[in-house]
Amino acid sequence: MNEQIRISPVRVISSDGRQLGVIPTDDAISRARAEELDLVEVAPNEKPPVCRIMDYGKYKYDKKKKSHQHAHHTRTKEIRLRPKTGDHDIGFKVRQAMSFLQHKDKVQVSVIFRGREMAHIEEGRRVMEGVIEELNEFGKVESPPQQHGKRMICTIAPK
Repeated sequence: MNEQIRISPVRVISSDGRQLGVIPTDDAISRARAEELDLVEVAPNEKPPVCRIMDYGKYKYDKKKKSHQHAHHTRTKEIRLRPKTGDHDIGFKVRQAMSFLQHKDKVQVSVIFRGREMAHIEEGRRVMEGVIEELNEFGKVESPPQQHGKRMICTIAPK
């Protein structure tokens, strides 16, 4: 940066991105000072080295700010249903699942059977197929409905 650049001449890129060409380091520093900016070496291994006229303080600030922003980690959210769950309650759970999918989270749909409900697995499958059909617009089925003991499980990933 500025006086720390020992090699002359350097290829200079202006603050607005235009190439100024290969010029002596002293001239490049004076141009940067005229714009009240810094001359920063961006590619020291090139022949000749590439320097850019920029506000180094702002550059460091933006870089630090960007490192603190973290990417969204996909979580798996679950909605639990029963074969006899009412239509309004299913609609409410589906709307919750839609919001999960829009926030890039996976949704695990579970239909839980208790007691004599195990004799009517087709009723639980009907509920599961209805939920999958409603969520089709927001996500894709990652694993199809599978029976695991007293639970029927299906995973839906965001599109």
